Amino acid sequence: MRRTTTDGTTVVRETTTVDQETQRTQAVGARPAPSLARAGGSMAIATVVSRASGLLSKLLLITIVGVDVLNDSYQVATTLPTMINELLLGGVLTSVAIPLLVRAETEDEDRGESYAQWMVTMAAVLLGAGTVVAIACAPLLTDLFVSSDTDANPELVTAFAYLVLPGIVFYGLSALLSAILNTRNVFGLPTWAPVLNNVVVIATLGVYWLMPGEISLDPVRMGEPKLLVLGLGTMLGVALQAMVLLPAMKRTGFRFRWRWGWDRRLAEFGGLAFWVLLYVGLGFASMVVLTRVATHDPGAITAYNMQWLIAQVPYGVLGVSLLTALMPKMSRAAATNDTGGLVGDLSFGNRMSSILLMPFSALLTVAGVSIGLAVFAHGASGIAGGEAIGTALALSAFGLVPYAITLLQLRVFYAMKDARTPTLIQAVIVVVRIGLLYAFLAISPPDKLAVGVSIAMSLSFVVGALVGQVWLRLRLGRLRTGYTAWTICLTVVASAIAFGAATGLAWLVVHLLGFESRVANAWVEVVIQTVVGLPLSFLLLALFRVPEVKPAIGKISRLVGRR
Repeated sequence: MRRTTTDGTTVVRETTTVDQETQRTQAVGARPAPSLARAGGSMAIATVVSRASGLLSKLLLITIVGVDVLNDSYQVATTLPTMINELLLGGVLTSVAIPLLVRAETEDEDRGESYAQWMVTMAAVLLGAGTVVAIACAPLLTDLFVSSDTDANPELVTAFAYLVLPGIVFYGLSALLSAILNTRNVFGLPTWAPVLNNVVVIATLGVYWLMPGEISLDPVRMGEPKLLVLGLGTMLGVALQAMVLLPAMKRTGFRFRWRWGWDRRLAEFGGLAFWVLLYVGLGFASMVVLTRVATHDPGAITAYNMQWLIAQVPYGVLGVSLLTALMPKMSRAAATNDTGGLVGDLSFGNRMSSILLMPFSALLTVAGVSIGLAVFAHGASGIAGGEAIGTALALSAFGLVPYAITLLQLRVFYAMKDARTPTLIQAVIVVVRIGLLYAFLAISPPDKLAVGVSIAMSLSFVVGALVGQVWLRLRLGRLRTGYTAWTICLTVVASAIAFGAATGLAWLVVHLLGFESRVANAWVEVVIQTVVGLPLSFLLLALFRVPEVKPAIGKISRLVGRR
């Protein structure tokens, strides 16, 4: 299930996995689970389609709206519903609601039906009240995220906020209904639902582009048709993402009715929920500071968001799959006090994160500017907008692997039923991030603030990975850090050699072709660096005899041998 988190990202929540559901279903005689291969394959395809359609919607947004105050205001406003939902429900959902749903289905006579009804009732009331308060306080939220001495347009942020803040209810209910469906062995539709959201946003941008006129900035007029189309269309996409899950709920046999009161099981998770909420609150604070800093330069917050979207693609497809596969193993090892097994899984996860993601980090580093020009230098954005996004991407891509390792480390603590330590590590990350943000605000040239903000985010994850490793060393003992460090060094060397060669080849081809268009040259560079650099990186890892690469090489060899 996908969600936008308050650490500045978009990204992904791990719900109950398919193999867990299969085992649990067989144990309690509940609804039959789909096969692991079929369910996993469907979710993988949905993830790729969702990422692709989301990227297309952002590309159209940049092309049609541009990289300036208008897009910045839209970006700030549309992050408000996700962050407020995270504070109201999202952060607790993963740690409290999902485990309780699974437990209620196993223990209760009605297989958790009444408990799910109670949870939907409580969520609807909480989210509804939070939405009303947020809409009433929209100008105050704008003041919180946009300082008075920035180049942003607070009035336009507030106008967009009034239109998109009702999405708080739908973000929360979409996450909760998806969790309920997952416990009932329905995985496909919750994974595909965000695609519908993206399609609606794409259609909204098409209507916006076809409409005559412009959104006025001075003064901002709330009733302008283009403003209403862009804001309400965005909110409609979120609403449909939640509503499309209702027929699936009905097909599982779920019948909703209002249920009130307090469930005794929540008291058992009170301490855990407190630390999770504090974790979310720290992330919220860092996003407030990041937004206030980035809005000092027109286009900076948009450039940051776009580069983060691109950087998250390899993690969303590869890193999340690895994390999801490891979570059940780590949880079982922690539950049986198998420290050796837990350390082994952690070490394997760290090494695989490096092997899978370091080549992509290298690609984004050497081809970042070209990617920005190829993908975003169109329409209202222009060469300058694409170059700004690409530069921020290239100079901050080193944070991709530390980001993945940090999230894996935090899941180890959660597997040990420890929510306190991840929150303390989050506090260290946030303090470092805020300090770096203000440092880059002081030293960055006005037109390079997006680069500074992006680097600050990546550096904070480097610190988080180091702190997490030390903390786990104190908690679990030896972590095979030397082996992990050696694997990381090999991936760095392999990626550097591969993309050095790919970049040289790209330079030669561009000069031979002699295109005058920078965008055309950028496309040539991106294609060559991707097609040559990625396979060569993994080939070099195989030549370096990195153990984790052997199974893939063996499978490829068997496939080739059959021909």
